[in-house]
Amino acid sequence: MKQTLSLVLTSAITLFYLSGCTAHLTDPEIDFEPPKYVEEMPAQEDPKDYTSTGSIFGQGDNPLFSDHKAMHANDIVTVVISETATSSNTGSKALTESDDISLGGGIFSNTGSANSMVSKATNGVNGFSDIGFSSSSATSYTGAGSATKDASFTTTVSARIVKVLQNGNYFISGRREILIDDQKQLVQISGVIRPYDIDQNNRINSSQMSDAKILYKTQGDVDRATKQGWGTQIIEAVWPF
Repeated sequence: MKQTLSLVLTSAITLFYLSGCTAHLTDPEIDFEPPKYVEEMPAQEDPKDYTSTGSIFGQGDNPLFSDHKAMHANDIVTVVISETATSSNTGSKALTESDDISLGGGIFSNTGSANSMVSKATNGVNGFSDIGFSSSSATSYTGAGSATKDASFTTTVSARIVKVLQNGNYFISGRREILIDDQKQLVQISGVIRPYDIDQNNRINSSQMSDAKILYKTQGDVDRATKQGWGTQIIEAVWPF
């Protein structure tokens, strides 16, 4: 009884361990931590004192004549996400191999001997020695495959300047959540942009971002209904065949 109970407990612990290790192996993940060089590069220090030069245009954070662009930490910039991925792959392979083997035994000649006993003996030996063997094999393989992908994603997200790097570039991060009829849509983005790429409407395209990371995810009943159960995921993760 104790051995049976111990076996059941061991199996349960093993099952929970495997579920914790493999339940999310098939789920895509994305890390929105800033790139390493962003963390290593010090932030730009804004001068606090401005020397008056007598100009009526003004200086500082809000000059009189300037585009309304994001320039400082916590400023907002609009990111237009327009991503298109198109790929087409075609492959084919054909292999053919043919082998022929033929093997024959030797034949003894009576060398024209007039002795009938010698001729008879030679013919008898030839009956056993004239053995033939032949074989042939042929192998062929033909394979072909093709794959085509055409995907596009377009939306707009407002991102915040998290850090102004020493070289003047911005590290931005933005997140948008929409809940409609118990279906949640999550859009998250981060990356490094140049201030010169921001247009006069304070917008920038996602193709102009360096180290761009874009996440689009749907949560809700539909998402849960289209996912495999954790038990099936465990079996597929550990099943060797």
